[in-house]
Amino acid sequence: MFKQMRRKERQIEILEAEEILKNGEYGVLSTNGENGYSYGTPLSYVYFNNSVYFHCALEGQKLENINYNNKVSFCVVGKTCVIPEKFSTKYESTILFGEANEVFGEEKNEALIEILKKYSPDFIDKGKLYIKNAVDKTKLIKININKISGKAIV
Repeated sequence: MFKQMRRKERQIEILEAEEILKNGEYGVLSTNGENGYSYGTPLSYVYFNNSVYFHCALEGQKLENINYNNKVSFCVVGKTCVIPEKFSTKYESTILFGEANEVFGEEKNEALIEILKKYSPDFIDKGKLYIKNAVDKTKLIKININKISGKAIV
């Protein structure tokens, strides 16, 4: 179903790929729409309970695409360093494939708290109030991971 990595010498262990995912600042969600075009959306996220979660508005292109076809990919690039004299770049990245679905109830609340902890750790109490007031105006999407791989030149 999924192709093997071509440059196997750059492949990293799954635990390393998960660390990149865990520590990444943002990722790019790729979806496919009814018009046949792929759509890449940079977004903030959290890696929690072996899944990726992100929040979004109640409507929009990425949600339309997920409703059309919930199979997605998600990419996170970690540390990079261009090496001009070698015409190369040191980098680390993770790509995953999975199925995206909206979550509700306690799972939604838990994941929103995890996003809060990741991006606003000094404002937890204020953030919980914000979540309480905005929860009905926010969708929470979970990517159930089917395959994850990582690659690096260090």
